[in-house]
Amino acid sequence: MSDSVIIVTGGSRGIGASTSRKLGALGHTVVVNYAGNEAAASGVVGEIRAAGGKAEALKADISREDDVLRLFQAADDLGTLKGLVNNAGVVDQSIRVDEMSLERMTRIMNINVIGAFLCAREAVRRMSTKHGGHGGVIVNLGSAASKLGAPDMYVDYAAAKGAIDTMTVGLAKEVALEGIRVNAVRPGIIDTEIHASGGAPDRVDHLKSQLPMKRPGTSDEVADAIVWLMSDQSGYTTGAILDVSGGRAILP
Repeated sequence: MSDSVIIVTGGSRGIGASTSRKLGALGHTVVVNYAGNEAAASGVVGEIRAAGGKAEALKADISREDDVLRLFQAADDLGTLKGLVNNAGVVDQSIRVDEMSLERMTRIMNINVIGAFLCAREAVRRMSTKHGGHGGVIVNLGSAASKLGAPDMYVDYAAAKGAIDTMTVGLAKEVALEGIRVNAVRPGIIDTEIHASGGAPDRVDHLKSQLPMKRPGTSDEVADAIVWLMSDQSGYTTGAILDVSGGRAILP
């Protein structure tokens, strides 16, 4: 997988940024996708280049098909696409289902589910041997919430990540004979900015005593799992969903 183009959606912060740095250090040309924070994306690109790697920051709202098409077309100009990390995702304020608006539910599903499908579609069109490609790898970002349900917080987000679990298994089987492996990682409580964006900046501190390992995970720990799934070392692994949750996903 060295010397190839890999797109990391939502690559400017958190798990996406850590993954971008690690892939860049391995010699890949990394497309650091971002939706709005150009400064953060440029910062990640600068770090990769300073370490001797290759990277470009490309803006795209993955919930918009025209943006996704432009993202992949721009990546085509950088070389041969060999990988996609479907990392971009959002949560919203912690509320019950009976308080959710249609606008909120639509936004959650459009970004977390439709966006991931659009990106996977474009990646398969380029990497599948059926379409003249040379194979590749897709890694989706799920969440332990898909198993736990996230009651009283964001059941809509948990349901969206449940869809990612299903898409991972189905797509893996669909393209298994076309040179493409599809897997997912399912993080638990990870110390990133996503909790603040959901209106709970202290969530990690509040929950860490309830975790089997009594600490949150780090974005680098999740990125290490992603990088392994992207590598030839996982060559016989497809349709797998790897929990990186410190044991949280097995709790009731």
